[in-house]
Amino acid sequence: MIAARMQGWSMAVVCCAALPALAEVDVAKVRGTLVLAEEPAGAMTLAAAKGKLTTTPQPVVIAGRIGAKGIDPFLADKASFSLLEIPTDDHAAKPGHKPDDCPFCKKRAANSPVAAVRFLGADGKEIPLDARKLFGIQSGQDVVIRGSGVFDPKLGVPILQITADGIHVRKPVK
Repeated sequence: MIAARMQGWSMAVVCCAALPALAEVDVAKVRGTLVLAEEPAGAMTLAAAKGKLTTTPQPVVIAGRIGAKGIDPFLADKASFSLLEIPTDDHAAKPGHKPDDCPFCKKRAANSPVAAVRFLGADGKEIPLDARKLFGIQSGQDVVIRGSGVFDPKLGVPILQITADGIHVRKPVK
């Protein structure tokens, strides 16, 4: 019993020892440096960015919809998420349209690239804050990301890897 309590205590001490690192992150300051009030000019689709990017990091501005193909687009406690292509045709804008049930949207999504977006702190490590809380975003929202990106065509899946230095959340169209 004592060993179990001691072990539990040790685990609590380890847990608490990790808390100051999170407490050091000033959420308002981080948000203030990354959230862009105005949409950056020249936003490209994911497909266009895929055609431009190489394995060498390059500046890029992309527009995408927060989402993933059948999985959660967010990583818990990380300032990162994935983006899908924003549908460009009229049928996707109709009320009640569900892209997961639409054969046209499914086919397009299967062939389109995904962007893995991450935000790094001054230390070069991923910011240890959930992107949903940090930016007030959720799955299905359209965003514009500014940063640098790479694309390796040798990977089996078309994934753009974006290290972001700014995010603009688009207002929903009514």
